[in-house]
Amino acid sequence: MKGVLMVNLGSPESTDPKDVKKYLGEFLMDERVIDVPQWARTLLVKGIILNTRPKQSAKAYQKIWWEEGSPLIVLSERLRDKVNDMTSIPIALAMRYGKPSIYDGLKELYDQGVDEVLLMPMYPQYAMATTETIVVLADELRNQHFPDIKFTVVPPFYDHDDYIRVLGTSIAEKLQSSNYEHLLFSYHGVPERHIRKSDITNGHCKIDGSCCQTPSRAHQYCYRHQCYKTTENVAKFLKLKEGTYGTSFQSRLGFDPWLKPPTDRTVEKLAKDGIKNIAIVTPAFVSDCLETLEEIGMEAKEIFEENGGEEFTFIPCINDRQDWVKTLSRWIDEWALKGQPAEKNA
Repeated sequence: MKGVLMVNLGSPESTDPKDVKKYLGEFLMDERVIDVPQWARTLLVKGIILNTRPKQSAKAYQKIWWEEGSPLIVLSERLRDKVNDMTSIPIALAMRYGKPSIYDGLKELYDQGVDEVLLMPMYPQYAMATTETIVVLADELRNQHFPDIKFTVVPPFYDHDDYIRVLGTSIAEKLQSSNYEHLLFSYHGVPERHIRKSDITNGHCKIDGSCCQTPSRAHQYCYRHQCYKTTENVAKFLKLKEGTYGTSFQSRLGFDPWLKPPTDRTVEKLAKDGIKNIAIVTPAFVSDCLETLEEIGMEAKEIFEENGGEEFTFIPCINDRQDWVKTLSRWIDEWALKGQPAEKNA
């Protein structure tokens, strides 16, 4: 019997600093998020970050929290339910951090008799701290608790025609009522060393301005390349003119070099350069969350307006849009029939 496990990032159970601290502890202690020796990670996270950041993060969560709970959890549940209504096999939902856990999701499917699972990381682009950590943990849990289950993993869909169409359409709908001069694609940032660590050629990814455009098998796991490719494909879909759009990276943490250019400084520069109306979309996420609703919808908007900007258009994630629901449902049905996810650019 086949089933699907959709996995998103996760969220604190509430905006209470204690719950936020628990969530941040699980998230930041992941060796694929902060990839330093365990002693150094423990010192940094438990000795410094968890003593200062939870109260600050809790205030940020309070700004975007919904009556039903965490926006990311609520939106993920809505998506699961809608996809479940359109498919004939069980769909379970899990979070990499927090609840429901990946163990909970696998057990839910296992208890229904499922022995073939389509593991669906809800990230368009591949990264150590997203897709990889989900697949690694799911495999560990399967080996420990559910050895009879077989996995098929949905590959990154950053350049799949279906995804580009849904994302592009969602952007176009929002831009119809906007007088935007510049469309900024803001992706979650990662340390530059993550790009190099994911380089299966051990030499292609130099982050030098040309490696992402030079064909290489390294691109299969290169987050930076996949982000730029998403921007490129959506720009083609929307027939955007050169110079009217750009790519940036948000959510820096620590002092190590991260992917550039940073979103906050890009927004500031656009305003200072005389751009009065901008629109921002966040294609590293499929569900709105703290990093989209607060960091972009509120903080970036404030930066833009403080530096002379006038009209700021925040473009929501694709969330539980009906065209996205239909796309996921079709991918799942094709897998159920053929034993593999929908082919790229099918």
